[in-house]
Amino acid sequence: MALTREQMDKMIDEHFGYEASDNVEGVLSTLTEDVVHDIVGSPAGPTYGRENARAFYEGMFADLEAGKVTCLRRLYGENFLVDESEWEGRAPGRPFGIEGKGRPLRFRILHVIEFSDDSMIKRENVWIDLGEIIKQLPVE
Repeated sequence: MALTREQMDKMIDEHFGYEASDNVEGVLSTLTEDVVHDIVGSPAGPTYGRENARAFYEGMFADLEAGKVTCLRRLYGENFLVDESEWEGRAPGRPFGIEGKGRPLRFRILHVIEFSDDSMIKRENVWIDLGEIIKQLPVE
């Protein structure tokens, strides 16, 4: 059964809301048990299963703070959406392996999200504008 745009928006907004409040348990609750979580380009590759996505979120929440996400556009298909957003905040840790030193940071993120029939996230592919991050967090 195809989900409506409203159903997909509700789930992804809930997911992003948990991310904004650094709520690992909340984020994981939006994922199916067998989710495929793929941060494209990550040396670790995709993870399979809800619990295996935990380490990524724990690390991200330690590396980035005070983030504000602005949705630039969304495109919809049958039980999937593409979300282009901009993240803005500070980098106190080592986001994506780069020393942040608490510096301000802004970069684009592209999510491709597939949903199960019950509106849960069953696949999350994330592309991050690493070139922009490297420009803003140069090695000193």
